[in-house]
Amino acid sequence: MNAADNAFILVCAGLVFMMTPALALFYGGLVRSRNVLSTSMHSYACLAVGTVLWFVVGYSLAFGPDHGGLIGDFTYVFFHGVPGTQAPAAATLPHETFALFQCMFACLTMALISGAYAERIRFSAMLLFSGLWMILVYCPMAHWVWGGGWMADMGALDFAGGAVVHMASAAAALACAHALGPRLDSGLSHEGPHNLPMTLAGCGLLWLGWFGFNAGSALAANGLAAHALATTHIASAFGICGWLAVEWKHTGKPTSLGAASGALAGLVVITPAAGFVSLEAAALMGFAGGLCCYGGIMLKTFFGYDDVLDVVGIHGVGGTLGALLTGVFARAEYNGVDGLLAGHPAQLGVQALSVVATWVFVYVASRLLLALVNALMGLRVSADEEISGLDLNEHNERGYNY
Repeated sequence: MNAADNAFILVCAGLVFMMTPALALFYGGLVRSRNVLSTSMHSYACLAVGTVLWFVVGYSLAFGPDHGGLIGDFTYVFFHGVPGTQAPAAATLPHETFALFQCMFACLTMALISGAYAERIRFSAMLLFSGLWMILVYCPMAHWVWGGGWMADMGALDFAGGAVVHMASAAAALACAHALGPRLDSGLSHEGPHNLPMTLAGCGLLWLGWFGFNAGSALAANGLAAHALATTHIASAFGICGWLAVEWKHTGKPTSLGAASGALAGLVVITPAAGFVSLEAAALMGFAGGLCCYGGIMLKTFFGYDDVLDVVGIHGVGGTLGALLTGVFARAEYNGVDGLLAGHPAQLGVQALSVVATWVFVYVASRLLLALVNALMGLRVSADEEISGLDLNEHNERGYNY
């Protein structure tokens, strides 16, 4: 085991952990003031539930010995055999470092989904759905891509979570939006974000955390980690430029929310590609992500689903675009795999297949889980509770006491 690698990944685990409270700030500022605490609670609950389940069985299912390319086994239940050993997926790391680094990814992915069901889901239903979703959806996805499953076997490239994190959370978010239906239109649902400075602070912390998210996925303190950090930062900056360019043209004004959204769009797009593409490709991908995700947030108006905080428009569109462009721009000089422009067009086909499989599996499984939770306890708060706010009705608190 290597002390430098261990220290680096421990820091990266802390950065990825920070992204979930940062998401609470980002999402909390975007909702109405009477739902700021309930929305923030979704992220904090995912940290708790996700960690408990990851420790008990999730890590074992995701990264235990492979069974048929579909799932791991129960070798590491309660982290049995993890302390004091080397990580099978990264021989220079203590097993606990790797397991906890991956735990932070699982918690964040669960929390990302909350952007679609904010302001109308029962907290108890949210807890049950999130727990079931992690075990039955996230763990298989992580195993397929990073744990030696069938997507890894066919050569799908996903450096830090384009499919496992972003497309998976977006497909689940779309399922939630369809299952719950739109928020009540009582003259209130068209209110804008109640605290944009809170959202901007959350965005900045997410951007910082993303360095651990992407660079840490090299699983070593090496040149690949440095390259992933560079592509990540460049893509995010170009994402802001792309978003603001189209927003300025479309609405006549560049907005602070547009800048934050563009930064996230660039970060999402580069996530699957961070360790596979050149810096120039990262810039192009980030700019394209800003443009395409701006259009992506309009899909909910066109198709009529209420994805409150644009999980589908940013994480879904951006993750899909990033996965496909990875198959276009990947170069073997960075991480051993060539894409379409380097003379290996089959890689684009592999990426497309992984995209379709992710969206179909996660959406269908999520709808089934939502139907089960709805039958057991009901998904949605009452109309009166929704109108008066979830902070008071679900948690007996107020975000602001004027």
